[in-house]
Amino acid sequence: MSDVFELATNLIRRRSVTPEDAGCLPLIGERLAGLGFRVEHLRYGEVDNLWATHAASGASAKGPLLVFLGHTDVVPSGPEDQWQSPPFEPVVRDGRLYGRGAADMKGSVAAMVVALERFVSAHPDHPGRVGLLLTSDEEGPTNLDGVRRVAEHFRSTGEHIDWCVVGEPSAKQRLGDLIRVGRRGSLSGTLTVRGVQGHVAYPDKALNPIHAFAPALAALAAERWDSGNADFPPTSFQVSNLNAGTGASNVIPGALHALINFRYSTASTAAELRARTEAILAAHGLNYELEWNLSGEPFLTPAGGRLRDVVVSVCRDLCQLDSEQSTGGGTSDGRFIAPLGAEVVELGPVNATIHKADECVDVAELERLPELYLAICERMLPASA
Repeated sequence: MSDVFELATNLIRRRSVTPEDAGCLPLIGERLAGLGFRVEHLRYGEVDNLWATHAASGASAKGPLLVFLGHTDVVPSGPEDQWQSPPFEPVVRDGRLYGRGAADMKGSVAAMVVALERFVSAHPDHPGRVGLLLTSDEEGPTNLDGVRRVAEHFRSTGEHIDWCVVGEPSAKQRLGDLIRVGRRGSLSGTLTVRGVQGHVAYPDKALNPIHAFAPALAALAAERWDSGNADFPPTSFQVSNLNAGTGASNVIPGALHALINFRYSTASTAAELRARTEAILAAHGLNYELEWNLSGEPFLTPAGGRLRDVVVSVCRDLCQLDSEQSTGGGTSDGRFIAPLGAEVVELGPVNATIHKADECVDVAELERLPELYLAICERMLPASA
């Protein structure tokens, strides 16, 4: 049993459904502290965060800093009878390790820990610093007390991250076939359209908010928000939830409620999207309330960035692949680190089974992942520097 496999299965056994950590972070912190890492446990509200850094003895605490970023929380398993084996009992079948979090992202977390252990053991006098930032609040609905809060802490303490590798499952079919070099922003809105409740037989005495909103919704859906750019697809608008009514077929509802979301590129700003949305609603004469929530701005590590070049070269050399360099997908905690001035790249296992029953990771690729992370460390912080 390899060290990465052993740690991954140990983590999977811990029922760390967000925002619970179930002891994952203390386990990892103790391992790294034994190798000379400076370990801080940062707890905000009900959320645990781990911040561990290592510098050579006597080296400057302000040297260039390479950080690995991940999370120990997982989404709920769903009905356990839909799994071939219990979701929190790691099992190997046909060369794959099954269990909740195997791909998203306890496998990557284990690989990061092992890679850092190997790096500081092989290079005790390495230049700069290496770090590991883990949270138990990535999969939750708000992410208020996880990496978002830690980033605020870093701003107040003057901590600067130069490069950040996020272990989110990025690959499509094979480890290394896709890396993420940025992410779109996410802007959500909670919309209430007010009408006047009444009897369906007397529409003249009521105002149906569904009818009032329909033309505005058509306009929002037809709007071309931007054309994207060379790095991002065009901004998209979606309604994720829409409801109104009392449950009775003879009552015109008094209000409509909708949840809307923009996944937007660097071709637009959140302020522009908010203003244009509100202008469309106002143009249709709606009586409405709209509360906005910005969960993350778009970010991009441009071509020519040192970390991006190194990750591409590592995948080429160790996986024999020319990685696709993408900004697609949802959001990740990298959105909180990029604004600190860091180059951010995401590299992790195949994402085909994440959040599904029978989530799994290929054991051979799990074994290879620490090699990739170690190679990134050695190329970003070469011993000759």
